[in-house]
Amino acid sequence: MFNWEDLHYFMVFAREKSLSGAARSLQVDHATVARRIASLEASLQLKLVDRRPRSYLMTADGLRIAEQGDAMALNAFAVGRAALGGRQGVSGEVTLSVPPVMGVKLIAPRLGELQRRYPDLRPVLLADTANRSLLRGEADIAVRLSRANESDLVARKIGTVEFGLYADADYLQVTPDAERAFIGYHDDRAAPAQQRWLLAQAGSRPLALRSNDLMIQAAAAVAGAGVALLPHFVAQDAGLQRLSPEQALSREIWLTVHDDIRHAPGIVAVTAFLLECYAGAAGITRLVDAAG
Repeated sequence: MFNWEDLHYFMVFAREKSLSGAARSLQVDHATVARRIASLEASLQLKLVDRRPRSYLMTADGLRIAEQGDAMALNAFAVGRAALGGRQGVSGEVTLSVPPVMGVKLIAPRLGELQRRYPDLRPVLLADTANRSLLRGEADIAVRLSRANESDLVARKIGTVEFGLYADADYLQVTPDAERAFIGYHDDRAAPAQQRWLLAQAGSRPLALRSNDLMIQAAAAVAGAGVALLPHFVAQDAGLQRLSPEQALSREIWLTVHDDIRHAPGIVAVTAFLLECYAGAAGITRLVDAAG
């Protein structure tokens, strides 16, 4: 019989398509992933990967095992959702996946309120630039700036967040418009809509600094490194000056849960709490009550 944990490591490798990607996802070193895959191969007496000097490639048997393992994993996640959906009170673990800056600025400062309100609840807050999979049990509730389209997921538009161009007031005073540098994202895939809009505003002017963390971008702007595209609630908290009210980008805020657990008491309670966190924040318009 094979070790289930070995299969888990192999499934993450199959999803990430590289040892390094699997290691990052599992928060281990790549040697541990390689060792787990070798252990699974020994147990199954099958060669699952071709070992190349710079990469591991899936064999036909590896692809077949990954497909079967994926079906097993989805069934296991369904069992977990059934357990969460069957809870009668607001208790146990509920995992939230939110954009990092929203987690830091809007949600984390109020987690004490949630704990006092529901002492038996154990929230897990994941601040992610990448989307956690609700279908695979990586999170129970996700807040994103785009709508999820997977089947069995319920996505509700809960509001909009407005971005503007911001910089340090002294930087704006001493730097002519044509010479102003911009602060953008390191990876265009992290926030494609924001990056495209920023580059359109920058024109031929350079990106002086790149970071996929908006808090770092804001701190750099405060230090006079250039102009950053920031949510109003971040920029105003940092004391930055807005370039022009006419220059603005709005993104929709979507709250997503799996249909199996949407009415579970813990999910309903945490969803209502999230709406409270977003209410009243600068530049965020709350559109609907998504507690149901």
